[in-house]
Amino acid sequence: MVVPPPAGTGDRGDRAVLHPRRPRAGKRREPRAAPVNPLLELRNLGVTYRTGDGEVTAVRGVNLRLESGDTLGLAGESGSGKSTVAMSVLRLLPKSARVTGDILLGGEDVTAMRWGRLRAVRWAEASVVFQGAMHALNPVRRVGTQIAEPIRLHARKPPSEAEITARVAELLEQVDLPVSRAGAYPHELSGGQRQRVMIAMALACRPQLIIADEPTTALDVVVQAQVLDLVRRLVTEQRLGLIMISHDLSVLAATCARIAVLYRGEVVEEGPGAQLLAAPEHDHSRALAAAFPVVGDPASRFAPATSTPLPPEPDRPAASEVLLAARDLRVTFGDINAVAGVDLQVRAGEIVALVGQSGSGKTTLARTLLGLQKPTSGEVLFEGSPVTARGLKAYRRQVQLVLQDPASALNPRHTVYEAVAEGPRIHGLPGDERQRVIEALEAAELRPARRFLSRLPHELSGGQRQRVVIAGALALRPSVLVADEPVASLDASVRGEILGLLLRLRREHGLAALVITHDLGLAWNIADRVAVMYRGRLVEVGTVDTVLLDPRHDYTKALLGALPGGAKSAAAANPLQRGV
Repeated sequence: MVVPPPAGTGDRGDRAVLHPRRPRAGKRREPRAAPVNPLLELRNLGVTYRTGDGEVTAVRGVNLRLESGDTLGLAGESGSGKSTVAMSVLRLLPKSARVTGDILLGGEDVTAMRWGRLRAVRWAEASVVFQGAMHALNPVRRVGTQIAEPIRLHARKPPSEAEITARVAELLEQVDLPVSRAGAYPHELSGGQRQRVMIAMALACRPQLIIADEPTTALDVVVQAQVLDLVRRLVTEQRLGLIMISHDLSVLAATCARIAVLYRGEVVEEGPGAQLLAAPEHDHSRALAAAFPVVGDPASRFAPATSTPLPPEPDRPAASEVLLAARDLRVTFGDINAVAGVDLQVRAGEIVALVGQSGSGKTTLARTLLGLQKPTSGEVLFEGSPVTARGLKAYRRQVQLVLQDPASALNPRHTVYEAVAEGPRIHGLPGDERQRVIEALEAAELRPARRFLSRLPHELSGGQRQRVVIAGALALRPSVLVADEPVASLDASVRGEILGLLLRLRREHGLAALVITHDLGLAWNIADRVAVMYRGRLVEVGTVDTVLLDPRHDYTKALLGALPGGAKSAAAANPLQRGV
């Protein structure tokens, strides 16, 4: 870079540059090293959104620095400002956003770039791996075409079709996908494969900076481990700079050298990833760390991170009445044995965690237990009696489903009152409907209940929507809840509150629960027993201590070995095998 002479020096300044003065004897001058700009530097970054009620400050006074080959994790809950910080780097914020401060990408101010320069920077110098690959990918275009798109639009010189085809094949190999998958549509790929396609797109134009926004959200632990391992390898091999966004500190600590914790738009703590996870200093950092307990940590047994701590777990008799059972249950789809001879019991007042990878058969088993899927053979029993088609309505009143995504489970045009009252109306339950709704909302810890009756789903937070779904189930006063990934889409602190609610319902109302999850930390946190499902079969069933601290089956050991935060058990030392 040519440095112009100081203002006002004219020719004299030019001569001074061409013919520098000879230094005095005895005072030898060392050549001055040219300044090296960091890959990314944020100086006093602030972001304000214009709304109908005025301006809302989302980010204030953020200072961060990233070098080539460095990895930085941004941690925080929804609304903390972490995605706003990341999206500001490439000016991907909406028009309602006003950005102050400096965003220097390779020493160049992004906020001052003209549109043509900004378009050239995107993909070629910095790119984004967006959250939710299924929504980010075009469902009607083959993935090979989508990987090729940024190459066609942003390559420094127009490539030939042969070069594009070769580059797409190279990218698929880099992310450990067969080249043949280039002809697949997004719905034909698993969640982990779709995420790999998103990473391949981000690498297409060989950028120096990758921004990954919650890249492992909703992935099971094995696929999550594979994606994180892929990201670490690519960063090392290609000397990429990486910014990863997550609310899970264990995921960030397993991937990033440094972590910055954001809270209400400010960086409240920053430090080495492993150190920040092990000994966080700020209250918010400690809350994030506590929300994802380590398997084997006795302090987190029956103790989810809640604002109102639970009383000690009461002593209960070892044996109790079996409420819900599956006996040699089988479900076959063509040549696929989705459920292959499962025997499972849920006793009164206990929580059973059904764990396994995506595709292991967990959800199919749950649907069959609820009568939503007809079994190929075997039977479902409630209180010792087989569930028949004639008695299905009465049975469903006793065994209620809590869905994973509360936003999809609730009708956007129905108020909270209508959502909770729907079940009692369908079943024709006698008594005061309004009182029943209020009692259900109070039991789901939406208090005072009357304040929520007239609200619509979009007027509630994610945690409040999940409580409304639970209240809808409680309005029928069931004996068993079947909860399918009840906290997978929730923030760290909200997750703890919902898990605490499930424990309180068990303690105060004797409610049993079958909780379907891929999260072994959740099982350690609240479950009495664990059933591990693999390829349609239960390969290991027992108490939490027995299964998670002394696993017998290789698949259980692989699940424990895939945990990003590790497990305080011998199983954590077993490496995840690709063939599992």
